Amino acid sequence: MGTVKAIIGFLLIIGVIYCGFQIIPPELTNYSFQDDLRNIAMVGGANPHQTDQDLIDAIMKKAREHDITLAPEQITVQRIGTPGAPAVFVAADYSVPVSLPGYSFSLHFTPSSGNRQL
Repeated sequence: MGTVKAIIGFLLIIGVIYCGFQIIPPELTNYSFQDDLRNIAMVGGANPHQTDQDLIDAIMKKAREHDITLAPEQITVQRIGTPGAPAVFVAADYSVPVSLPGYSFSLHFTPSSGNRQL
């Protein structure tokens, strides 16, 4: 009886570790991508000559660097602030499929550059 409990406990620990290896990398990638979005928004707010399309292209480049599948339609760019203090808000909306034995689901992410000051 004790051996069966030990085997079940060991299998449970292996299962949790396997699930962690499937779920944690997309979470860390999203965290890093959100940091990149903040940097892109900061640069975009400081440079009024940068167009919305330039910002979208920069976001798409960072998404490719992180192996995130992202279409331009999934990106939001908003110019906020006053003419003397311009700012840019950027956001993305994407999902990452996760496959576990016997169960599949999608992790949905909506990283952004921060709170809108509207």
